Amino acid sequence: MTPEEKERLEACTREIAEILYRNAEAKDAEQLKTLEGIEIAVREQMLENVSPNVGIFLSKKAVGQKQGKKEN
Repeated sequence: MTPEEKERLEACTREIAEILYRNAEAKDAEQLKTLEGIEIAVREQMLENVSPNVGIFLSKKAVGQKQGKKEN
């Protein structure tokens, strides 16, 4: 990963974290007052919002690569 990519990734991660925090806070602000609650909230947010989107992106990339190989 280039330094520029790493910097961009960190910026995007911070932005995602801010969005997920606001969402978690709106669902259950009390949960975010303990380390255990924060861990649960992070896990829930990752499973509900982040992982599916990453999986979809990677699946589309894999399908695109397979289609490209079939055309050659």
